Amino acid sequence: MSIQPLVTEAEPVPASAPAATRSRLLARVWRDRNGRVGLIVTGFLVLVAVLGAVGAVPHDPIAQHPDDRLQGPSATYWFGTDQFGRDIAARVAVGIWTSLRVAVLSVAIATVIGSLLGICAGFFRGWVDQVVSRFVDILFAFPAILLALAVVTALGTGWQNTAIAIAVVYTPIFARVSRGPTLSVGNAEYIKAQRVLGTPLPRVMLRHVLPNVSAPIVVQVTLALSWAILTESSLSFLGLGTQPPAASLGLMVSDARSTVANAWWTLTFPALAIVVAVIALNLLGDGLRSALDPRRESRS
Repeated sequence: MSIQPLVTEAEPVPASAPAATRSRLLARVWRDRNGRVGLIVTGFLVLVAVLGAVGAVPHDPIAQHPDDRLQGPSATYWFGTDQFGRDIAARVAVGIWTSLRVAVLSVAIATVIGSLLGICAGFFRGWVDQVVSRFVDILFAFPAILLALAVVTALGTGWQNTAIAIAVVYTPIFARVSRGPTLSVGNAEYIKAQRVLGTPLPRVMLRHVLPNVSAPIVVQVTLALSWAILTESSLSFLGLGTQPPAASLGLMVSDARSTVANAWWTLTFPALAIVVAVIALNLLGDGLRSALDPRRESRS
């Protein structure tokens, strides 16, 4: 699995742009059909994840009930039970929470480190750009899932190490996404004026460069979240992510391989949760990309 970054060229605008423009972002996403669907489904998944995190589910997701093993969906067990008699609906809710927790942490780390590297490379150029670019090229040389496997194998299993492994995979993506717009913004007249006036470079980067390169970064965050969920599920499926008896969507899919022939629900519901989460976040990212498109803004 090879993931290419989304690079969106945005026209440089002064950092003093009206705050009302940024406040209309949610409204513009809502007007976009894909963005609206992605926003609704993502919000629903977050609600389900919160319910799973606080334990507001019908049954204990870990408790085993041998007498109720492999029961189909019913009023008592909405999504049926697995081979140990555990409630699949409760485990799916907790599994969504597990996937979102890993995805948010990993993407947050990758966004901060990768964007910082990319902005520094595009702003300072020269040897800084060369060092960062070569580092990014080295990481891009490895397939994403293979690099994640190598990192998590070195660090050990567990959701924290899984998040770190995924962050390593996505850091070069954010570095490349932020570097391109920074090269354009760095040539703007107001940036040159700030440097001539002696404004400290960190202040120029935070107050003038970062706001103008944030649009493609925001879009990339939503897309990276969807791929992070898929990567976390893949690592858990291979036994290198979340460990039993904790609930994980990928682990549930792996456990269902031995029972799917006689109990279709053990595989269907956790797999469906993965698919819905990935599609919803991609639709949300598509809506954000349309909302942040400067050409669309100029036409409205």
